[in-house]
Amino acid sequence: MGSASDWVVVGIDNGGTSNNATVLDASGRFLVDRLVELPSLVTEGPEVAIDAMARALDNVLELTGVPLTAVRGVGLDTPGPASADGVISSKGATNFAQPAWRGFDVRGALEARLGLPVVYNNDANAAALYAHHVRFGAKAAGHSSVSAIIGTGLGGGVIEAGRVVRGAAGMAGELGHVQIPLHGLLAEGQPLPVCNCGFVGDAESVASLTGIEKNLLPYWLTRFENHELGRVGSLKQAAKLVRAYGEQDDPLALRIFEQQAMAIGRLFTIAANYSDPDTYFLGGGVVESTPTFRQWFLGKVREHTALREEQARVASLALVPDRDMAGARGSAIAALDALQAPIRVRTSL
Repeated sequence: MGSASDWVVVGIDNGGTSNNATVLDASGRFLVDRLVELPSLVTEGPEVAIDAMARALDNVLELTGVPLTAVRGVGLDTPGPASADGVISSKGATNFAQPAWRGFDVRGALEARLGLPVVYNNDANAAALYAHHVRFGAKAAGHSSVSAIIGTGLGGGVIEAGRVVRGAAGMAGELGHVQIPLHGLLAEGQPLPVCNCGFVGDAESVASLTGIEKNLLPYWLTRFENHELGRVGSLKQAAKLVRAYGEQDDPLALRIFEQQAMAIGRLFTIAANYSDPDTYFLGGGVVESTPTFRQWFLGKVREHTALREEQARVASLALVPDRDMAGARGSAIAALDALQAPIRVRTSL
């Protein structure tokens, strides 16, 4: 296969607006130290979007001076829901709303377009894999971790022995849809939170931007009459402003984020009993907040994560690093791993 210095893999993180790409050589060294983005054009349909992914690859290779002939494989991540092999849900997805995306094999289409093997993960799994490798380095295969990534929804990833746990249908690690105990989490008279997936009381129904908009903010505005957020044009707009208020110690916002932290803590408590990981990672918008607010939130998550004494001595709670680059980097790691151990990876390799 050649020496570590003469071949590479490319990681592509596909998002609603941009494709972020990176290059990883066979020794495990990233050749890109910043975001390298181009428009993803996913709203223009699969054909245009696949061409955009190919341009993202060409662009990052040009930037790093690496010839296409040196690329042995590509790692791709997208938002879900999608199968383990990169087939978009038959019902479509938030980022893939056009009918042509329903049931579309995005991994297979990019593989055919590039003529290179493509390894697929959803975006949360890719970020989780990167966080795991940053923390444990060369010892990644000897450790496990669980990641919860708070965004519009609640993404998750479970890493065991340094590898993403995908499950039979590719839906392992969907931590946002794990139902959590609500007793003591909800305030008096607060309605049961409902998730877009139809579940009542799953983690995403509380710990997500959608959860703020649909479940938490409407209730707390009734408890804080005449609050400024109640005068914003819509709940959707107001929900996006809650974090900024939290950073300013606004009482309403802090109640919302305390409930979110409690939900994540209860989710990690469940994980402690089925996975018992070395590290619990937290990612998403809260990571990009002010240091004071970030540490407050992390402390609240820790407070509500109930570990046994034996677990507390060895486990840690950490933040997902390099959030903007984590997806592309995790995708590249997955591709490199597939090339170095192809028999253990469920792709066409």
